[in-house]
Amino acid sequence: MDDTPLRYIPEPDHAFIPVPAAPPAHVPPRSYLPQSPRKFLFLGVTVFAVLLFFFVYLRISAPAEFPIDTVVTVEKGQTLGVWAETLSDMKAVKSPFVFKALTVLFGGGRGLTAGDYYLENKQNVIVLAWRFSHSRYDLKNVRITVPEGFNSKEIAGLFGREKKFTHFDSKKFIALATPYEGYLFPDTYLFLPNITAENVVDAMLSNYKKRIETLTSEIRLFGRPIEDVVNMASIIEEEARTTETRKVIAGILWKRFDGDIPLQVDAAFVFVNGKKKSSDLTLEDLKIDSPYNTYVRRGLPPTPISNPGLDAVRAAIHPTATEYYFYLSDDEGDMHYAVTHDGHLANKEKYLNY
Repeated sequence: MDDTPLRYIPEPDHAFIPVPAAPPAHVPPRSYLPQSPRKFLFLGVTVFAVLLFFFVYLRISAPAEFPIDTVVTVEKGQTLGVWAETLSDMKAVKSPFVFKALTVLFGGGRGLTAGDYYLENKQNVIVLAWRFSHSRYDLKNVRITVPEGFNSKEIAGLFGREKKFTHFDSKKFIALATPYEGYLFPDTYLFLPNITAENVVDAMLSNYKKRIETLTSEIRLFGRPIEDVVNMASIIEEEARTTETRKVIAGILWKRFDGDIPLQVDAAFVFVNGKKKSSDLTLEDLKIDSPYNTYVRRGLPPTPISNPGLDAVRAAIHPTATEYYFYLSDDEGDMHYAVTHDGHLANKEKYLNY
């Protein structure tokens, strides 16, 4: 045992004496640290997912040249492979394989449904595959207005210029409609894009029968055959634009008709030599021997020269009686009448300068 006496050591003024910290160990820059294998895996999966997304997106998105406002037809018995190639050729899908795979997936092996499909806007291959496997035709009515006074050729041209009517055959329409000239009622129609020439003729004839029924009793009281009424109305439709002038001209033409005087209707020349304006006619034109030349042939033309509306038909059966035998329309569309041929020539010189 140590018998050394204890000594008292006074406490320092500060109870805590900081100890200097050890110098920091050398830490290499972050870029030199070894990467965890899990981080490499995550980065690789992310890059792969992004690339896969863009690859799939490029395959399923609609092509830039997608045929919008088009009706396409799947024929009965057409194979999925042939139709996929057809859609690819027309720039509706980018990958025939993707379209086939999705169609089989959505349709449960049923394949395609035949019919007409309307491609109104751009649609990706997923939407198209669903539509073609579930009979989603999406056909919508197209509004088209046939003006009063159009003949069958002009109507055919009107439908032909409307690109949405993909099944309409202009030549077939003219062949079918020409025998019914005058009875193709001018109106605003709503037709499906896959309408055919036969469908249009049937619809216009049916509309005529429905509309003309409203005037049946008035036509009967007028006392002339319906064929003559429609024929005269087709001329009036072309010769005048207002109800008042139509009635006056109807009175003049019926008076000439009953008096066995040539009608001398310029509008009929569209069926003679294709000319429709009076200013285009020459003296030689007026001598052409044609059933539709009402300068050399008396009576009405063999058929109506246009398809009149109800106002022209009403004017034909409600003519205004006047003393006039001649009329002409000036460049402003105003009518000028004359009792004698000399008066008519004077009107020509005054208002038409020829």
